[in-house]
Amino acid sequence: MNDAETALNLRQRDARHHLHPFSDMKAVNDEGTRIITRADGVWLHDVDGRDFLDAFSGLWNVAVGYGRREIADAVHAQMLELPYYNHFFKSTTIPTIELAEMLAELAPGFSRTFFTNSGSEGNDTVIRMVRHYWQLRGKPEKTHFIARHNGYHGSTIGGASLGGMAPMHRQGGLPIAGIIHVPQPWWWGEGGDMSPAEFGLWAAREVGHAIDRVGAENVAAFIGEPIQGAGGVIVPPETYWPEIEKICRARDVLIVSDEVICGFGRLGTWFGSQHFGFSPDLMTIAKGITSGYLPMGGVMVSDAFADVLSAGGDFNHGYTTSGHPACAAAAIANIGIMRRENLVERVRDQIGPYLATRWKALAQHPLVGEARMVGLIGALELTPDKAARARFPKPGEIGTFCRDIAYRAGLILRATGDCMLVAPPFVLSETEADMLVERTRLALDGALEEARRRGWM
Repeated sequence: MNDAETALNLRQRDARHHLHPFSDMKAVNDEGTRIITRADGVWLHDVDGRDFLDAFSGLWNVAVGYGRREIADAVHAQMLELPYYNHFFKSTTIPTIELAEMLAELAPGFSRTFFTNSGSEGNDTVIRMVRHYWQLRGKPEKTHFIARHNGYHGSTIGGASLGGMAPMHRQGGLPIAGIIHVPQPWWWGEGGDMSPAEFGLWAAREVGHAIDRVGAENVAAFIGEPIQGAGGVIVPPETYWPEIEKICRARDVLIVSDEVICGFGRLGTWFGSQHFGFSPDLMTIAKGITSGYLPMGGVMVSDAFADVLSAGGDFNHGYTTSGHPACAAAAIANIGIMRRENLVERVRDQIGPYLATRWKALAQHPLVGEARMVGLIGALELTPDKAARARFPKPGEIGTFCRDIAYRAGLILRATGDCMLVAPPFVLSETEADMLVERTRLALDGALEEARRRGWM
């Protein structure tokens, strides 16, 4: 069987047996799946022999890059020593203890972590943990959550309900009761005539209005990503998070920072809340904790929150593989690499600013209305009219077209509607950053030509 026949055979087998996430399976199988066979550094290689610069870190998560032998060796050694044991029945394992201790060092004031297998499970855990906390505080009526339109908090019933994604809410009878959504802090798309500072205050105060409508005595927590990732890398104005904290503290409402994307260095700080200068009560973690080498997530809780839980009765919640020792070993090795190679500082001081300067220069392209980047997470807003911050007649089509051109040019970008998203691994070199921007520019040129062909510009 030659290489082409091998690739065709693999695609046929995938089509027969594999259901893909967030996919129209007929469309996927008609087009044929991309089969990635190996990776190194920031590069992916597929079954057809093509090479791609992965400007999206897998799914926001491969912080230290692909092919790090140290992580594989740590997992292998742990699998030989103790491949698995659960954390029920008063049991624990050494890697889990060491990882929990390491996390406490990275986030002063957060000395306890409840481990899960993903960010979705982490946010489901948040719902139950926060409600349990208020029961222990003698306020069981505090059950409601305030979340944001277009926020993303996972794909489980609870996580998808906390999230504000309309396509997800149209399936499965979502959201569940007790979750109220408020406007997102997206100045470019929804700020109107307000300045970014004015809009940030307005969006934050919508949280306060929602709490007041429900009654602060009934509201358990506000949850938000420091920067909304899947919603389009929505960077809130500087006025937003300080006002959120002020509003929630005045009303005795907990703050949950969903750090699944922003955590572990993506913004040039260990956690996104540190970048924006607010103090949450809980932080959901996943993705970058292992750089995607193995599944792991969790909920980190403040010392004051942990004191309440520790003084109470049973918290009847958990997972078979919570804190899995091999996954914990991967996380320990991954964080060790970040510390030893100063990758978080590199994002903050070197490769982040280097890429940001070149990325933001793409705002001069006729198709780009705004170019934004914090650390190593950024976006380009595509528009037919910069001054009006207008949207295309068929939202999403030009963004998808641009993404596909980038793919053919050997670059992995993500399109959310007509917004192009980027979040490369922290080991991206300056030469690779230049290549990323030039290939993005080529994709923009092709998308501009298509927009003009359709008479949209």
